[in-house]
Amino acid sequence: MSDPVIHFELPADDLARARAFYTSIFGWKITDPWKMEYYLVETKDKDGNGINGGMMKRKGVGQPFTNYILVNEIDDTLKKIAAAGGRIAMPKTEIGTNMGWIAAFIDTEANLIGLHQITEAMKRPAGKASTRKTAAKKAPAKKKAAVKKPAKKAVKKVAKKKAKRK
Repeated sequence: MSDPVIHFELPADDLARARAFYTSIFGWKITDPWKMEYYLVETKDKDGNGINGGMMKRKGVGQPFTNYILVNEIDDTLKKIAAAGGRIAMPKTEIGTNMGWIAAFIDTEANLIGLHQITEAMKRPAGKASTRKTAAKKAPAKKKAAVKKPAKKAVKKVAKKKAKRK
């Protein structure tokens, strides 16, 4: 099977309360290793079943829980999504040095879903040097917060549609 769900993001209004809730009920390990209020949520069992994710402060009203799907090429996937009737909520965005790129889309059922494309370096086993030469350094990525606006607007729109259906 290709394109697995590999990560989730769980927004919370009160990080301490949410952390206590999920830790006490499910036994998840929730830490802030980067000291940036983006918590690592480890849900895998002893056999490696499950996926890990993140928890962060909710950025907007109605911001949903989001799953991320690993894809080989975000640009190609976004074209397929648009052709199939989906809408782009956030264009391809670099998420950090050597961490890859993310994008988000709204499917035909008004669900917000994320995409993640990893770098070539992330695809190689540890200790293996790349034999590929890069042409030139890329320009520094814009800050992640600057591109959140399209996604935030899309999330609000989805929340309004769901509210109207009720």
